[in-house]
Amino acid sequence: MRATTVIDYIVQRLADEGIEHCFGVPGDYAFPVCDAVERNQKIKWIGCSNELNASYAADGYARVRGAAMLSTTYAVGELSAVNGVMGAKAEHSLVYHVVGVPSYQNQRLRKSMHHTFGDGEFGSFVNISAQAACCHAVINPDNCIIEMERIIADARRNNQPAYIVVPGDYALASVTSYAIQPVTPKSNETSLGKALAAVTGRLANAKSMVAIPAFTLSRLRLQTEVRRAIEALGCPFVTTAMEKCVIDESHPQFAGMYAGALTAPKTKQMVENAELVLDLGGVSLNDETTIAFSGRLDPARFVSIGLNDVRVGEQVFGNVRLVDMLAGLAKLKSSAPPYNRTPESPSPLVGNPSDKITMDALYPRYVAFIQPGDNVVLESGSSSIGLSPMTLPDDVRVHIQMLWGSIGWATGATFGIALADCNRRTILITGEGSHQLTANEIGNMGRFQANPIIFVLNNDGYMVERALEINPDWSYNDLAKWRYADLPRAFGCGDWVTARVETLGELDTAMKAARDSKSGAYIEIIGGRMDLPQGLAFAHTRLKEMYGDTP
Repeated sequence: MRATTVIDYIVQRLADEGIEHCFGVPGDYAFPVCDAVERNQKIKWIGCSNELNASYAADGYARVRGAAMLSTTYAVGELSAVNGVMGAKAEHSLVYHVVGVPSYQNQRLRKSMHHTFGDGEFGSFVNISAQAACCHAVINPDNCIIEMERIIADARRNNQPAYIVVPGDYALASVTSYAIQPVTPKSNETSLGKALAAVTGRLANAKSMVAIPAFTLSRLRLQTEVRRAIEALGCPFVTTAMEKCVIDESHPQFAGMYAGALTAPKTKQMVENAELVLDLGGVSLNDETTIAFSGRLDPARFVSIGLNDVRVGEQVFGNVRLVDMLAGLAKLKSSAPPYNRTPESPSPLVGNPSDKITMDALYPRYVAFIQPGDNVVLESGSSSIGLSPMTLPDDVRVHIQMLWGSIGWATGATFGIALADCNRRTILITGEGSHQLTANEIGNMGRFQANPIIFVLNNDGYMVERALEINPDWSYNDLAKWRYADLPRAFGCGDWVTARVETLGELDTAMKAARDSKSGAYIEIIGGRMDLPQGLAFAHTRLKEMYGDTP
């Protein structure tokens, strides 16, 4: 291998993983990282407005591409990004977080440097950032090649973030060469065979079953493999909101969305009465996907196939990769007749052009607006709860951060998702409360020609917070009254289509203009202060179940 610097090796090795963009904010300790990205012909620097936005964008990018690169500077930068990286860890999104830190020489001399406590200690933040990752390493010239292969293998095995620390002087030193091959995580063949046999036995004895393909399948880009497995089994499958559209909802075996008590009666009975529930990928049955724990699921009926292990009753088979289990299931032949659903009619568009915009009229219009091939990003809250129950067209990819649920994620993630797949139109549906946290990233969307279509619901405050309150009128759920439709121009996106709409007729006109636009589009929608989607209104009745008894 030709002589190269440590940081050039790191950047090139990440480029080899298929990463073409690096999201970040420059800082002096991170200059070697930034310079290496600029030198590399395969990765483009994408500057963000702040480190939190950059981490959200990297998360979104990784959901589409399989991996992303994030660059921040020591302490102030990396800590600002930690929330976003932790969200990626919670929802199995692989982000390589590369942090430039003070030189090894200055660390050894215990100098009082900026971005420190002034006490000569430089390791105070490593443990914090490492908690947001599944693995981490402090890189030097001697361990660079070995540690990068370990980091990449561990991150791929868990599909979670990796934290890579590079002192400034080590970053510019020549890497010590080693002959080492990339490590590809594989199943243990013996364990795989036992797991397949155990699962096959449970399938054969079950008189009724349903499959739940998990959100992790889209992170690993295993949609085709899971569809083949489900088709071989012939059983119905359902999704929760986190798995929205992981398999096309027109599929004849799709039995609907499971959302606890709000599930359609036929689907609810099918799932909760099944003798066997086949969890494909590690489904997250959290308070949001079950609508405030309103489901009636028996864990004893689950067979769970995770990313790296399989659980059948009290048996756990380790070192088994999800992709290999799906391939094994796809070879099975079910004796049961395949499930075929009856297609549902789309929700009709209601209301007259002069009518004010209501949630009952808005969400069916979103469905009619979304087209095959779109990326749809939903902010966790009213947007995700309102749209998820509705059937969307084929070849639509839906992105929600429902488990971690970090407010503002969707706007930042939209930027990364749009850059990750420029052949799809990226649509953001968000509320104003979330949007206010990260709206400054609009400027970079225009700068790098991401060209999303953004819908912002302006309903006088935090709708989801009001819905989860006994008293929705506390002042802390109020917001500054922004002129949202003016934001794109203020942020430098002068060629975007913008509109502020109050009636259904105005909304219909603005939607058509947005779809026809070759640049970005931004629509501010005026809604009612307490006009809640059905799921959110139901959650308001289950505050005790979500948060416990009030003393």
